[in-house]
Amino acid sequence: MTTEALIIRENNNIGEADRFVTALTRDIGIIRASVRGARNLKSRNSTATQLLSYSRLTLHRGRDKYIVETAQPISVFFELRSDIVKLSLAQYFCELAGVLAPQEEPAEDFLRLMLNSLHFLAENQRDRHLIKAVLELRMLGLAGFMPDLMACSMCGAFESDSMWFSMREGSLICRECSPQQPVRGGCRITPNVLAAMRHINFSEFEKCFSFTMSDDGIRMLSKQTEAFMQTQLGRSFKTLDFYHSIPKE
Repeated sequence: MTTEALIIRENNNIGEADRFVTALTRDIGIIRASVRGARNLKSRNSTATQLLSYSRLTLHRGRDKYIVETAQPISVFFELRSDIVKLSLAQYFCELAGVLAPQEEPAEDFLRLMLNSLHFLAENQRDRHLIKAVLELRMLGLAGFMPDLMACSMCGAFESDSMWFSMREGSLICRECSPQQPVRGGCRITPNVLAAMRHINFSEFEKCFSFTMSDDGIRMLSKQTEAFMQTQLGRSFKTLDFYHSIPKE
């Protein structure tokens, strides 16, 4: 079969010339595959099966993994490889996709979200904190972890002077209801951050990156989507920890 795929992980420690990859494919989700001879720079499959390469793969299924017969690069996101901050964030996106995207079933929406995020990051077309927030919240929604941001979960109020967001329940509690229902593991969410999260959740895909906020607002949004992700999944990611450890301008 032939499918388009983004290489989200590579392992070169399997023999002298072979490469083992994890790929997010359009048609069959996450797969693990071996690429014979890919570590040979003269191999036609070398560039197309490196980490962050978006390629057209021809595959056949082996006993316990797929075999890449041919790989043709579509985009290698070269700009990400020369910037440690962008590269580390892109690697986090890949690790998150590896956890959330399905296996053995179509994953076109996951792939599309990843490709758009990497494109905006590579081309400096959006603030990286905004890209991160959109990818985290939208991908969680695709994987079945979409928070209920429509209204207060108790009284149905759409707006309030202040809202509390429960990271554990993925729901809202307005100021009037919060004394009756204390929010455990939650935080106060400002109106602009709530509006941004609603936009990310409910807008058409083509518009999910299209909103503006102050720099402080974007950073708060990114912190809250990250906290929600970690609470829902019950874990963090080494790539995310590394991204945060890098000194930034």
